Amino acid sequence: MKPVIICGGIGSKMWPMSRSTMPKHFLPLVNGKSLFELNWEALRKRFSPEEIFLQTNETQAKIAKNMVSEIIEENIFIEPEMRNQGPATGFAAAQLIKKGFGDEPFILVQADVLRESDENFLTMIGEVEKLANESDKYITGGFTPQSIIRGVDYLVKGNLVSEENGVDIFEVADYIDRTEEDKIKQYLGTGKLLLHANHTTMTPNNLLKMYQKYKIEWYEPLVNIANGGDVVTEYAKMPKAGIEDVTKLVYKNNESLVVELPFNWVDFGTWESVANYMSDRGFYKTDGETLEIESNNNFIYKKDKKFIAVIGVDDLVVVDTGDALLITKKDQTGKVGQVVDKLKEGNNEELL
Repeated sequence: MKPVIICGGIGSKMWPMSRSTMPKHFLPLVNGKSLFELNWEALRKRFSPEEIFLQTNETQAKIAKNMVSEIIEENIFIEPEMRNQGPATGFAAAQLIKKGFGDEPFILVQADVLRESDENFLTMIGEVEKLANESDKYITGGFTPQSIIRGVDYLVKGNLVSEENGVDIFEVADYIDRTEEDKIKQYLGTGKLLLHANHTTMTPNNLLKMYQKYKIEWYEPLVNIANGGDVVTEYAKMPKAGIEDVTKLVYKNNESLVVELPFNWVDFGTWESVANYMSDRGFYKTDGETLEIESNNNFIYKKDKKFIAVIGVDDLVVVDTGDALLITKKDQTGKVGQVVDKLKEGNNEELL
């Protein structure tokens, strides 16, 4: 198995801390450590540095190397530009084929989420590795949602394929697009619905065969890259799109499997999710430069020792970075990305 840590986004909903120079997954959000560090440390419990790969852009590659010095330079795949998840997934496969690992399974590990516990995560990797060696089916991951989470797609469990070491793997009976809310509601609470949570796993050669069948305009440039072609030229040929352009058809044609993730999936998508996580685990503590009077359930996060006082307010998020200040209700933190959009419109690059 070849784990490929993939990161490239910024996490605009985590502004003003998350910026292009220090994206969300590199921030010390969990007891002084970043999500990137925690994912690396989890993989290192089973894999050597030589077995772990990183796919990202040039800027984030430098941040990652500074943060984790044992990353192998030759194991970094640099995406020349952002072309979305479909081309990016294929790029990982093409690079692994180029290195001679075409018939060895790989798994994509998104760096911007936390998986609890490490042991369950690694057990899952072992189980999907077995299946990827035996089958040419596309393997992905999902977990049972307690409520509707918008902005993501869903899968419906089919027949149970494997039940080993606490890891359940199913055929995919149906794919539900994020826009089909009525259909999502029908399955919610039935035990059959899974929120799609990636973890693409298969051999690189099988993934490119899948692209050859369903997305030839991705397949041809990727084969050229695998054969030593110019990465910048070939990567630019691929149309921008999510991997759903392919997997929707794969799900429909019974060519996929889904593993029910056997660990707690923590997605720090907004400041509210960070506040809830830190408070629930006792990580959140205010310092002597923070004063709350007749105020409850606020989350105050700052980079320096600036004194901050809040009076008579509840359920706020206050984030101070020195050059920017965010104040929002917790239940409105999903709109923080709109601030980033406005800053882009105003060419405020220094705040991005």
